Amino acid sequence: MIKYLINLLFVSSIIFTGCSENKKENTLKNNNQKNQVTEEKNTNVESKKPMMDVAIISTNYGDMVVEFFEGAAPKHVESFKLHAKNGYYNGTIFHRVIPGFMIQGGDPNTKGDNKATYGTGGHAAKFYGIGIEEEKNTWNLPAEFNNIKHKRGILSMARSNNPNSGGSQFFICATDVAHLNGKYTVFGQVIEGDEIIDQIINLPRDARDNPNRRVEMNVSLGKRSK
Repeated sequence: MIKYLINLLFVSSIIFTGCSENKKENTLKNNNQKNQVTEEKNTNVESKKPMMDVAIISTNYGDMVVEFFEGAAPKHVESFKLHAKNGYYNGTIFHRVIPGFMIQGGDPNTKGDNKATYGTGGHAAKFYGIGIEEEKNTWNLPAEFNNIKHKRGILSMARSNNPNSGGSQFFICATDVAHLNGKYTVFGQVIEGDEIIDQIINLPRDARDNPNRRVEMNVSLGKRSK
């Protein structure tokens, strides 16, 4: 009888332990399923976030990510994107840097060594009605002045005295520059990497504000969530 009771207790113990293990396994399984559902939900939420086009201006000091103001300056944004896609900006430099003001680049002439030509080149990526259609070097952008202020990080188009003379050269404001408001076309803004502006602008430079060290750029397009 005692032996029978011991065996019965042993069997009960096994059954109880087995039940406990099954409960643990079921609990872990349920938790894993819940975690998987949560991860899938988070992934779906991320994938449903609206995306926007950005430009990545890569330098040896790091990358600056720029969002575009397509509604404010659609032609300027389109031209910049086309140049970025075809590699037009790759190998150009920031050829003019002025502390407390801005850094300027985007001139294809800066791929060469003749500093006397820096700041004199560049054209729009397509014909916008200004210049001679058969001669792309004459293509310019019509002014798209808007109400966006020239604040730190703003991307704006360089030009000559003629309002409709923008080509490929652009500048990025290192500080707020109120006297440019409404006189130059703002078409984007740095949203990541604005510390790169300070690193470039503080480089030693010559009398023409050309940095003594070449600061080459590569410009590509990407996506960011809004």
